[in-house]
Amino acid sequence: MLLSDFDYDLPPDLIAQEPAPERTNSRLLVVERHSGRLSHCYFAALLRLLPTNCLLVLNDTRVFPARLRGRKESGGAVEVLLLHRVAEEGETWEVLGKGAQGLRVGSRLWFAPELSAEWLSTPCEGRGVLRFFPRDDLSALLERLGEIPLPPYIKRPAGSRAQDRERYQTVYARHPGAVAAPTAGLHFTEDLLAAVRQRGIETVFVTLHVGAGTFQPIRVEQVETHKMEEEEYELNAAAAEHLNRAKATGRKIIAVGTTTTRALESACTQEGKVQAGRRRTDLFIYPGYRFRVIDGLITNFHLPRSTLLLLVSAFAGRELIRKAYAEAVARRYRFYSYGDAMLIV
Repeated sequence: MLLSDFDYDLPPDLIAQEPAPERTNSRLLVVERHSGRLSHCYFAALLRLLPTNCLLVLNDTRVFPARLRGRKESGGAVEVLLLHRVAEEGETWEVLGKGAQGLRVGSRLWFAPELSAEWLSTPCEGRGVLRFFPRDDLSALLERLGEIPLPPYIKRPAGSRAQDRERYQTVYARHPGAVAAPTAGLHFTEDLLAAVRQRGIETVFVTLHVGAGTFQPIRVEQVETHKMEEEEYELNAAAAEHLNRAKATGRKIIAVGTTTTRALESACTQEGKVQAGRRRTDLFIYPGYRFRVIDGLITNFHLPRSTLLLLVSAFAGRELIRKAYAEAVARRYRFYSYGDAMLIV
């Protein structure tokens, strides 16, 4: 399977630079897998579009202010993105650095008079391990000094607006640990979720901390040879019980986002049972994958040649997704993180 089969042309002005004025004002393209029918509405109409008595599954990870800007000992500028902790004790993190060329083990970085770090490994292609000082209040310092790491295609200073701390976050975000938002969930409001539950639709949560693995570019033309980076997810016993009961009774399971999908499919055994627990997953879903848990998917519009586009193509079919994306471009939908949404049923 060739990566070039998952390319498409996107006018740059369709890449959303700001969120919609109201979360539910985003447009929604409805894709029916069996008929191939496409229809258009707004996210606020989701309530009437969800299958009766379905189970809606959402990712409650929370984006933390993971981007820090600072200086090297030489005075040169440096920027690091905290990816994940690598030690149980102390603030030791794997990071992705910009401006870290030539730095070696022991080199110091300064982000503020009260926050510094030293390299524990020589950065390789920007990636390395940092130990932060002090170690007892890094979370509080990140809240004050760090930035929300907006994607690079949003062409303005990342995290510089107070609005981003609210809008690049789902209203149900609970567990800090993500370096990117599970963007399909950005369209929900508390009122919409309350209306969903009032209609009798059950909601459950999984936690997958979105990391570099989700957005790592595919650098090989033969899709099957790409390797995903691991990400951590957690599914509690109550959620697993609800999911297994829904499957046993024939209720539809609708995943909100590709990260939710990967967590659910990773948690499913060969026998079709969803297992509770905290694990890491490197599951790569591309066309040919046999879905064992989800029956529907709410998702945003994704970058060409990305693992996310391959996942939705696996679920809906490559040709139908190509048709849907062409329709979205023609009707000037807004793309990517702050863009519009798609419901695939």
